[in-house]
Amino acid sequence: MPDRLKVAIVGASGYGGSELLRLLLYHPHVEVVAMTSRSKAGKAIGSVHPNLGHHADRLFSDDPMDRVAANCDAVFFALPHGEAMSRVRPFADKDRLILDLSADFRLRDAKAWEAAYGKPHAAPDLIPSFVYGQTECFRDQIKKARRVACPGCFPTGAILALAPLAREGLLKGRVILSAATGSSGSGAEPSDKTHHPFRAEDFRAYRVLNHQHVGEIVQALTDLGARELDLLFIPHSAPMVRGISTTAVASLPLPMKSEDLAAMYRLQYQGESFVRVLADPPRAGVVAGTNFADVSVAAKGKDAVLLSAVDNLVKGAAGQAVQDLNLMMGWPETTGLEYPGTWP
Repeated sequence: MPDRLKVAIVGASGYGGSELLRLLLYHPHVEVVAMTSRSKAGKAIGSVHPNLGHHADRLFSDDPMDRVAANCDAVFFALPHGEAMSRVRPFADKDRLILDLSADFRLRDAKAWEAAYGKPHAAPDLIPSFVYGQTECFRDQIKKARRVACPGCFPTGAILALAPLAREGLLKGRVILSAATGSSGSGAEPSDKTHHPFRAEDFRAYRVLNHQHVGEIVQALTDLGARELDLLFIPHSAPMVRGISTTAVASLPLPMKSEDLAAMYRLQYQGESFVRVLADPPRAGVVAGTNFADVSVAAKGKDAVLLSAVDNLVKGAAGQAVQDLNLMMGWPETTGLEYPGTWP
């Protein structure tokens, strides 16, 4: 194991890239050796990410991928969906550690990916080599992996809310999932549907029953033990900058009391560094800026309500990716991540 792992970030000028830089520039075992951006090449970090302005000597580059691959041990892709798959080959050929924050390698079926994202997959032969990177659920596979497809923010919130039911064989059939996301989840480039001024005083549903992440959520929960899952997903655009607040409603095979369901969740997540099972409904503002996921549950007869809150850019993106890297390298899982959020 090298004393300091040489890491490249491809797509470092976006919000996901910003969070990777914030975490990795201070990681005790990592040296960031490349930060690529086609649109910001030659510019200093601070001109794009003002919170990192004290790194005045660090510039974004637009080096060819084969050159970047030759000079790193590991790469994080922080690109829009559909772009990592066209740039990953040089890193795969050199057997670098690969952590992709996009959805390009999350679905095991290339045809399912193409149906969800509306374009051909550029590297279907590489899909089987990727492990799904939801840390708390697939830790053993991640430890042995060389390539990890890091989950998105909606899937992370949904899977952590529902995973204990799936593992206990209690998740079957219809599940109604509603989740609200902050504006940073739409990326750094504004549009009339995602730019914060358009949503600051608004709350709306979008892509109702037709969101591209449904297949990813169903795949992961089925791997954990869910059966015949019929997931109805209603995502919402919320007037906040950070956060994913998730509410799932599921039917249990037998009646259960809230305190018994909560005890099951506490047992399932016992020893997890970043999952907290709460008595009260979780709050997105409490986990903002952190790698924590807060979860709570309630039951009435056979009806169960499962709630979670995560930061979409940290536990739902860059933080979980760093957590996965720690596992892959055999470092303590919490390295560089164990800090609280701010309050108020």
